[in-house]
Amino acid sequence: MAATLLESPLPNASHRGKVRDLYDLGDHLLVVATDRVSAMDVVLPTGIPRKGEVLTRLSGWWFERINDVVPNHFVMVVDQTNHHALPIDLPPELFGRSMLVRKAHRLDAECVARGYLSGSAWKDYQQTSAISGLPLPPGLKESDELIDALFTPTTKADQGHDESISFEQLADLVGDEYANAMRLRTLAVYNYGRAVARDRGIIIADTKFEFGVLNEEVILIDEILTPDSSRFWPADRYRPGGPQESLDKQPIRDWLAASGWQDGQSPPAIPADVVEATTERYMRVYRMLTGADLPE
Repeated sequence: MAATLLESPLPNASHRGKVRDLYDLGDHLLVVATDRVSAMDVVLPTGIPRKGEVLTRLSGWWFERINDVVPNHFVMVVDQTNHHALPIDLPPELFGRSMLVRKAHRLDAECVARGYLSGSAWKDYQQTSAISGLPLPPGLKESDELIDALFTPTTKADQGHDESISFEQLADLVGDEYANAMRLRTLAVYNYGRAVARDRGIIIADTKFEFGVLNEEVILIDEILTPDSSRFWPADRYRPGGPQESLDKQPIRDWLAASGWQDGQSPPAIPADVVEATTERYMRVYRMLTGADLPE
C-alpha cells in the first residue's frame, strides 16, 4: 500500500485545515491535500493512502468542466510537468495532491445542495416534515429522491458542528447579492454534477460548496464534488427506504461508532483493513467518474 502524507513539508503555511494545508503565494494560494481523515469532527491519527491525490485531481477534473459556466479559483493541479511555474520548489511527494488557485476572500458559510432525503436532512424531516425550514410532502422515505434539489446553507465551523441556517440568515451574513449568487451557483453546479455522475453510475445525494469573493464576484473555491464533500451512492445498489451504501469514508465512521470511542477522548488509530476499504472507495469513485486510474 502507498505511503501516507499527513504533514506537507513546506514552511510557513498560512492555514492548516482538517485535510488541507494552504500556502500564500501572493495573488495565489497553493492548496495541498494531505491524506489526513476526519470523522465525527475529529482528525484521526491514521491517514488514508492517496486520498489527497483523489481530492485534488478530482476537484481539478470538475473545475475544468465548469470553468466556462461558474467562475472559480482553479488554475492547475501541480505535477511533474508544470511545477516549475511555481515561485517555490515543490518536493515530488506533493505532485498530484497540490492545486494552484487564485486567492479570494472566503464567505463564511457552507452551501449545501440536497437531491435526496438522507443524513441530517432525513432526521430533520422526521421531526418537522421539512428540511432547514423548507416544507416537504408527507410520506417520504429515507433516501427518497426529491422533486427539486434544495439549497440548505450552514455556518462554517473550523471546529465542531456546522449549524443549519435559513436563506434569510445567509443573506444577513453575506448580503442579498452574494447570497443569491451562492444559491444559484450551488444548485447549478450540483444539478450539472449529479447528471454527469449518474451517467457514470454514481448518485450524488448531496454535496457542499464554499464560495469566496474575487474582484467583487462570487466564485467557487475549495474542493468540488469529491468523496469528502459529497455523499456518493452506487446507482446500481440504490434502494430507497433506508440508508444507502456510500462511496466515501463510511467504513471509518462505522468502525469509529462501533469502537466505543466517545467525543472528548483521544482519537484511536484506524485498523489496516478499514484503511484499505476506505482507500478502495476513494479510488473507485475517481475511476468511475473520470474513466481513468490515478497516475502512478
